[in-house]
Amino acid sequence: MNLQVVYCSHQTADLGLRERLAFTPQRIPEAYAKLRERFPDSEWVLLSTCNRVEVYAAQEDEAAAPTHRAVAKFFADFHHVPLENFFGDLLEQTGPDVVRHLFQVAASLDSMVLGEPQIVSQVKQAYSLAQAHAAAGPLTNALFQRALNVAKRVRTETSLAEGRVSIASVAVSDFGQSIFDRFDDKTVLVIGAGEMAEETVRYLKDAGARSILITNRSAERAQHLAETWGGSVKPFERLDEWLAAADVIVSTTGADKPIVEVARFRRVRAATGEKPVFILDLGAPRDFEPAVRDIDDNVFLYCIDDLQAICDQNRRARTKEVERAMKIVDAEVQDFMHEVYHRATGPIIKRLREQWREVVEQETRRLFAKSPHLEQDRADIERTIELVVNKLLHPPLEALRDEAREGTPHGLMEALKRLFRL
Repeated sequence: MNLQVVYCSHQTADLGLRERLAFTPQRIPEAYAKLRERFPDSEWVLLSTCNRVEVYAAQEDEAAAPTHRAVAKFFADFHHVPLENFFGDLLEQTGPDVVRHLFQVAASLDSMVLGEPQIVSQVKQAYSLAQAHAAAGPLTNALFQRALNVAKRVRTETSLAEGRVSIASVAVSDFGQSIFDRFDDKTVLVIGAGEMAEETVRYLKDAGARSILITNRSAERAQHLAETWGGSVKPFERLDEWLAAADVIVSTTGADKPIVEVARFRRVRAATGEKPVFILDLGAPRDFEPAVRDIDDNVFLYCIDDLQAICDQNRRARTKEVERAMKIVDAEVQDFMHEVYHRATGPIIKRLREQWREVVEQETRRLFAKSPHLEQDRADIERTIELVVNKLLHPPLEALRDEAREGTPHGLMEALKRLFRL
């Protein structure tokens, strides 16, 4: 059995690359279809967020595993990005390292904002989509189900989820409040109506925001967000008008290219003058062209990567909780890998025992047929034969179990198959 992840994240690649390699919700079905076409013997789960793009693969037969370069070539062909532009930034892990990586991701130990709760729902959604597109299988099912359980343990057994633990909370408190000393007299425009948008609205409301405009291509989702948090829905077709009205802009659409280019926002600024405007672009790919921040000195545009320094400081301040969480992860990884290795050796052990049981049954039938006078001692004879067989089987099976504690014992398994003709 083989586990593999090929990925880039906020720790290994800048936002520019991550957004070029991201799988938007609209293209997820196409991505799974292409993966099945190229690698039919593998299970797959795609995890694509603002901070990471990860492709998990699993195979019963290690010989069927695609190479690091083969998966990278899939990225290149799917996104029309030359392989040499990103191959060095696309990392690979295999075996137990895959399990540890996913457990850390799901538990928000690898997040930009340590302890943020959104990642576990993103992992769950990614796994559900893989199931819906018949891409997941027995190995990825076991892996992702355990990852979600690990995330729950970390949340309940540590204090990582306390305090400012979301991108939205850090952005509003550390960036927004450095620009505006109050939000109750500001107009907030929210572009998009997903989970990140809702979380940001909640923190802005806590900070005093009263006037909240919500616009989204799906009016129904915008209406739900407005009803929940007391905002008003505005037609997406008149976006320029709402951009001009806003003092604070939060954008989280998940579109596959910027929806606000420099030229468009320059026209907006011509209508508004140089009033201060705080723009929080949480899209991946980005919703605002980066050069929008250069239009004038009162445009304060921040994206995901701008949060890195503050988040690093937050992580350093919570070292003890990270250590507690990592102990949970390490124990869970060890336990999970034991189960995987046991699963790999289980069929061999079962077939070996069944084969010897058949031999014993054949020979005892022959013995009692030839010597019916032994029938009165049948129970003692069968018990003795069983003890002899168990003692003969014990050394090879114990050796198999010992090696399985460190990894799948392919060499010993093949030797047993040849020796006993399994």
